[in-house]
Amino acid sequence: MVHTMEPLQIGWQTIQKVGAIRYICGFCNQNVASENGWFSTIGNINIRVCPYCQRPTFFEREIQFPGVAFGDTVKALPRELETLYEEARRSCSVNAYTAVVLCCRKLLMNIAVGNGAKEGLKFIEYVEYLADKGFVPPNGKSWVDHIRTKGNEATHEIALMDKATAEDLIAFSEMLLKFIYEFPSRVPQSKSVTP
Repeated sequence: MVHTMEPLQIGWQTIQKVGAIRYICGFCNQNVASENGWFSTIGNINIRVCPYCQRPTFFEREIQFPGVAFGDTVKALPRELETLYEEARRSCSVNAYTAVVLCCRKLLMNIAVGNGAKEGLKFIEYVEYLADKGFVPPNGKSWVDHIRTKGNEATHEIALMDKATAEDLIAFSEMLLKFIYEFPSRVPQSKSVTP
């Protein structure tokens, strides 16, 4: 179940016209143009109110908070997997790249266990399970193993993860989730035909 922000009726006080800018709202993910909000006379700081969900977005030069979650939502996910995947996406929107990598690593383990793997296996065994049982698309084992490798680096080494790595792992996770959950859910269920 994907959580979306519904439009609100909020009565903002002393809101003013501050010149329209286009942005994707980090709350409702709508592409909007907002001219309502507040601005600072010092620096390039302003707050815009989304015309769709009525929530405020803070801008300081090129920085937007909340930022836009990286990647796309995936339909038909079990609740725990949806929670982990959305946590990874939101972590990327606030530049928490090591957290993204750790979430994607945990996501692989949860996908494997949710599809029949035993709990308590070594992490490589979860990757092998997914590949051996056909949950990884052809030629996809290398990118699933990349999630494992980067996840191990984030878990067992001091190294911090960067934006490119985080975005790659979200993209790989998204494709894996769509392959296992969303695409099969879109196939119409066949009805028994009686002669």
